[in-house]
Amino acid sequence: MGDNNNNLNLPPGFRFYPTDEELVVHFLHRKAALLPCHPDVIPDLDLYPYDPWDLDGKAMGEGNKWYFYSRRAQTRITASGYWSSIGVEEPIYSSASGQRIGMKKYNAFYLGEFSEGTKTNWIMQEYRLSGSSTSTNTRSSSSSSSSSSSPSRRRNSKKIDYSKWVVCRVYERNCDSDDDDDGTELSCLDEVFLSLDDLDEISLPN
Repeated sequence: MGDNNNNLNLPPGFRFYPTDEELVVHFLHRKAALLPCHPDVIPDLDLYPYDPWDLDGKAMGEGNKWYFYSRRAQTRITASGYWSSIGVEEPIYSSASGQRIGMKKYNAFYLGEFSEGTKTNWIMQEYRLSGSSTSTNTRSSSSSSSSSSSPSRRRNSKKIDYSKWVVCRVYERNCDSDDDDDGTELSCLDEVFLSLDDLDEISLPN
């Protein structure tokens, strides 16, 4: 799977390589708060029916990475395997205020039956809003929209819990290639999580 940025309306020379903070602030925050996002390039996608190699043409692709919004769900089983979380959630902080704005969780894709599969090089970074900001944004969005929306639209918006949105970045790790210029910065915790062989067997104290 190569570059798949034909659905990305950016000027020539520009590429879509958002940082963790940008994904949370400029995309996920606005998605959860029902605010417009420019450019509106990340699609909504129900992740779990799809194997990671089937995301090409469905998720927003840039280079060897695919981006999409999805709903948080317990079922992570696909046609050929399943996603399993690795390590612990890592907080994401605002570079301006220093406040925690979101959380990032790593998931690895396993081929085979659930809990008996073979780990692959496919990785998914799942970003969610921090609990306090999510609930605050949702309440403020609901109150601001209620004054201008029709009764039918208000009824429809109440059926969906927008605080459950996540934004995901999926990619396949390739140890033989140099991906240092791909625009994704790994923190110290990222490096530890992705370098341990038996990471999914580690249990950290609360």
